[in-house]
Amino acid sequence: MSAILYAPLILAGIVILLFGGDFLVRGGAALARLWRLPPLLVGLTIIAFGTSAPELLVSIQSTLNGAPGLAVGNIVGSNIANFLLVLGLPALFGTIHTTTPGLRRNAIFALLAAIALILVAWDHRVTLVESQILLAAIVGYIALLGFQARKKTTDPTLAELTDIDHMEGLPKTLPTMLFALVAGLVALPVGAQMVVTGAVAAAHDLNVDPALIGLTAVALGTSLPELATVIMASVRRHADLAIGNVLGSNIFNVFAVGGAAGVAAHTVGTELVVQESFFQLDLWVMLAASVLIAGIVLLKRPITRWLGLALTLGYLGYIVVLARSAMS
Repeated sequence: MSAILYAPLILAGIVILLFGGDFLVRGGAALARLWRLPPLLVGLTIIAFGTSAPELLVSIQSTLNGAPGLAVGNIVGSNIANFLLVLGLPALFGTIHTTTPGLRRNAIFALLAAIALILVAWDHRVTLVESQILLAAIVGYIALLGFQARKKTTDPTLAELTDIDHMEGLPKTLPTMLFALVAGLVALPVGAQMVVTGAVAAAHDLNVDPALIGLTAVALGTSLPELATVIMASVRRHADLAIGNVLGSNIFNVFAVGGAAGVAAHTVGTELVVQESFFQLDLWVMLAASVLIAGIVLLKRPITRWLGLALTLGYLGYIVVLARSAMS
């Protein structure tokens, strides 16, 4: 495939993924409200998983297509982008405070998720049992969120997740609800296949490892919704409410996406392979970023413009190092 074609293919795939995830969430939430399902159940299932659908489908499709490096790179790269770029860039527009209720819990879970990913990948493979443990962890995390929500917590992240009655842009009629749901279910695998096909072709054409494409272009693309959300919240001086979404995204990336990718690998008779290259830089950058953000949140220190600049420059530096290593 020509270099002229694979970049638009990846970009188009990412756009389809983002719209597919949005259609799935809106169609599912509207149907749930029509059927009067409990908002808590809807928020912790359809909305929670729907917002992570791009990363989930790309990693599963990569594994099934025999590109485990792309799958792992998408998870690790997304988490790095979330902590360094998605929190750093919006802070340039205004200070992000970290005193919002529930942030400490999510920061600890995000750090534990990063450690868990390194532990299960230590022998350079994620077995079926380890994949099932990751999936069990996300079920446990969702159960904890459900328990907290039932206590009438003031955690705004939980409130946003479970308040389907005030979601904007939901379909109004049954046909439009079904259309949105079906459109999302169709668009997600189509978009994922386009991204994976384009990424593998790009890696071959540029003579680089597919993991590099996963760590950069694919990871950044699937992190765009979080980036847009936090930037808009920063402009409106409400970025402290959006930081919980970033922490939750990283938790889901490791436990749900990582676990699902490992199970998908088992269905095709293999295991999710974690290349040695991830242990040379990427996993440690992810861990360091997780420790830094957890420390900031636990100490209730704000992410100032200067700190935001440092985080953003740290991400750009990381990308430069990846580019230099690919060229050497």
